[in-house]
Amino acid sequence: MSRLQVVSGKGGTGKTTVAAALALALATEGKRALLVEVEGRQGIAQLFETEALPYEERKIAVAPGGGEVFALAIDPELALLDYLQMFYKMGGAGRALKKLGAIDFATTIAPGLRDVLLTGKACEAVRRKDKAGRFVYDYVIMDAPPTGRITRFLNVNDEVAGLARIGPIHNQAQAVMRVLKSPETAVHLVTLLEEMPVQETADGIAELRAARLPVGRIIVNMVRPEVLDATDLELVRSVPRAAVAKSLSAAGLGGARRGGLAERLVDPLLGQAAEYAERHALEHEQRGALTDLGLPVHELPLLAEGMDLAGLYALARELREQDLSW
Repeated sequence: MSRLQVVSGKGGTGKTTVAAALALALATEGKRALLVEVEGRQGIAQLFETEALPYEERKIAVAPGGGEVFALAIDPELALLDYLQMFYKMGGAGRALKKLGAIDFATTIAPGLRDVLLTGKACEAVRRKDKAGRFVYDYVIMDAPPTGRITRFLNVNDEVAGLARIGPIHNQAQAVMRVLKSPETAVHLVTLLEEMPVQETADGIAELRAARLPVGRIIVNMVRPEVLDATDLELVRSVPRAAVAKSLSAAGLGGARRGGLAERLVDPLLGQAAEYAERHALEHEQRGALTDLGLPVHELPLLAEGMDLAGLYALARELREQDLSW
């Protein structure tokens, strides 16, 4: 199983929620997982109902079986200070540069450098070992940028090629790419059963494959329950209005007289059934499009109660019940 799990997806598909649920699922039975945020939105803190995450690894949850989930919100400026101290021993000087705004300037004019710092911090956590030689974290899960930017974000070697062809920055990018293009990494894409998210998922997979980055799995989020199966839908299309009214009357929903409640309910009910049939056909079509991409597909349900901490654990349970040999 890959130790670095990168989760991306079109905006609005719930990729942060899926990343958090995956961290809980992987931390089951005594494992340790680090959930990394790179976009500065503090979405992880909101999901786990905790205060804003600092630039340090902090335990935020206990998984079933005694596992632990830690979280880290990576700040590119502070990551650059770490980098300057590590390679150039510029502790005090680096802090002075920050006060002058030089670090913010550097990461703005050279976005490739920013991405090297963000991905580099996650890769360092993947490689880190304790004094006994064991990995500190069994898994690192990255809540990554959206699908439209994920390939460029991860392909840091190309991004810094024009910035630094030799030296520590170049070497850092090379070390990051050795992790990102290895079996240690898997990039999962979160989508919905809707045309635009599915198309963006297909485009993202094509870009990742072209960049030779390891594509993992497709996770379909917020799947609505099936109310009517194919047989029911065919019956809805063919049943006479009078038969529906008679059934409603027999169920106690108004009398059988003309213009009664039962008859007035027929059109709204058949209208809802028609809308459901249309959505059902669209979802069936999008499932087929996802299957054609040749990757394992997992589905997570839409939680009717909305997303809270209990819902997050419920999604983690759903993932554990599926194949987690990612």
